[in-house]
Amino acid sequence: MDSRSRKRPPVRHRGFKIFFLFLFIVLAAGGAYAARVFYQTKSAIDKTYNPIDDKKVSTTIQDKKPFSILLLGVDTGAEGRIDQGSTNQGDANSDTIIIATVNPDQNKVTMTSIPRDTVAEIVGRPQQDIEKINAAYNYGGEKMAINSVSKLVNVPIDYYLTINMGGLEKIVDAVGGVDVDNPFAFTSSYTGGQHFPKGEQHLNGSMALAYARMRHEDATGDYGRQKRQQQVIKSIVKNALSIGTLTRLQTLLDSVSSNMRTNLTTDDMMSIFSNYRDTAKNMVSATLQGQDAWIGDGAYQVPTSAELQKVSDNIRTALGLEKETLNNENIRLNAQNPNFQVGGEYYIP
Repeated sequence: MDSRSRKRPPVRHRGFKIFFLFLFIVLAAGGAYAARVFYQTKSAIDKTYNPIDDKKVSTTIQDKKPFSILLLGVDTGAEGRIDQGSTNQGDANSDTIIIATVNPDQNKVTMTSIPRDTVAEIVGRPQQDIEKINAAYNYGGEKMAINSVSKLVNVPIDYYLTINMGGLEKIVDAVGGVDVDNPFAFTSSYTGGQHFPKGEQHLNGSMALAYARMRHEDATGDYGRQKRQQQVIKSIVKNALSIGTLTRLQTLLDSVSSNMRTNLTTDDMMSIFSNYRDTAKNMVSATLQGQDAWIGDGAYQVPTSAELQKVSDNIRTALGLEKETLNNENIRLNAQNPNFQVGGEYYIP
């Protein structure tokens, strides 16, 4: 007899119905989970959105092209606040300045640190004001910071992301801590004597903040701090991409939304997550190297014209742009100080 003509017992029908009902519930729950994640993500990102007045943002992210974003770390001393200008906690300069260049064709992110004491033209200030680059944020917020850094190294920067360093602790804890490789042992003055041994170690939020802030115990000063900051940022990005639970995701988003400001829209961030995610697996570090100088009573970092040109060339190449010869105030001032000696006086007319 043809087995296809046999009647199946009712229990089998009931079993299949239960199976499909269970499958439907799982799919529906999965859809609800996805919808909830999307809603919470969008809600958190919307809180961080802060466009720059009269600055037209390009569509490079939507077009899946290389782009640069200026990362600003601001330490106002008040958790959840991202201020500029004088506050009760003091002047809110951007003590962390990093140009992150993202190239999807090369699957690479290049983070170029700009020392906070770098002498530079503060674009937008009267009479070509020359000061430390970190003062740009204090005077004119993200817009002035972007324009000043862009002019310094002659690269287009359309996007920014400002993080309150006081909230870094919560962000690190939200991603489960960070892994760093400490090049030398030191005891940080920021945590009342927190000791960091040499070698690889896992840090929680408070430890990561102290690790990233340390400067005085490092013989290389701010340059060493920049390297530690880049280590922490890399580990945050790596761990954030591996988050798999809704609870941890929501904790991260809550931490970010209250301590971050950006002109990236929700669509931009979704596009970055979809089209640029693999670039985070290959993150390289660079630094604009300066030389010690005294300008009046202030200690500055003065990059040579050759160093500025090298950094400009590298970033423009990473963006798929042709190299251009730098012609800005730094180049002009360097030409007027041909006999400048490291650690000596640097003349600004």
